Amino acid sequence: QVQLVESGGSSVQPGGSLRLSCVASGSIFSMVSMGWYRQAPGKQRDKVASIIPSTGNTDYAEFAKGRFTISRDIAKNTVYLQMNNLKPEDTAVYYCNSVRLPIGATWGQGTQVTVSS
Repeated sequence: QVQLVESGGSSVQPGGSLRLSCVASGSIFSMVSMGWYRQAPGKQRDKVASIIPSTGNTDYAEFAKGRFTISRDIAKNTVYLQMNNLKPEDTAVYYCNSVRLPIGATWGQGTQVTVSS
């Protein structure tokens, strides 16, 4: 089963930027999709963005449009989430997700993003 390892979470001030990385233990090319989700304390886990590795097609939650960019590097088996103009409400644990048939969904362990002045 593929394993996902996230990194890049940190504490930043409002208006700052971060780039999250998700490295998969195997090839991502054949994944149905890969994505980023986030979960704030006491709240449900929400989708942030997703990408189809083979085509590069992307999809974003409304709150992410214009500020976040998801991308992938097939050769490095890595998916990135570039986050700009961060706001306090972006504070959450960010999780990487992959979907592969017939296995289904796999989750990483999460990386903490804190936006505070």
